[in-house]
Amino acid sequence: MGRKFSSIGRVATVLVLSGAIVAGTYAFTAANTVPNGKAGDGSGTVTGYALSSVHYALNGTNPANIDAVTFTLDSAPATTSTIKAQLNAGSWYDCTNSGANVTCNTTSPQATVLAATSLRVVVAD
Repeated sequence: MGRKFSSIGRVATVLVLSGAIVAGTYAFTAANTVPNGKAGDGSGTVTGYALSSVHYALNGTNPANIDAVTFTLDSAPATTSTIKAQLNAGSWYDCTNSGANVTCNTTSPQATVLAATSLRVVVAD
């Protein structure tokens, strides 16, 4: 006849197996490394710029072409800002600034007086 396990033997067997599973699981998770990170929440005010002294520089040979648009912002944007201008629903032009004074070259593609319907400026600090 076969041997019967006592309740103490069963408990001991369960404890030994549970310990082996826990130790094996720990061995796999102990090797994980997670780099330090940051998380946060905050808010800030977003305000617009006021433009003044807008000037359209016409081409000296063909005054129907606009070679540049210049204007002054009410404050100097950050040195890492992106500034773009648009004279119609088509092309965006890259702009450069020296302090609050901005110049946008509008020759590529060539802006024309007839096609210029509005001035739209985007400044992103």
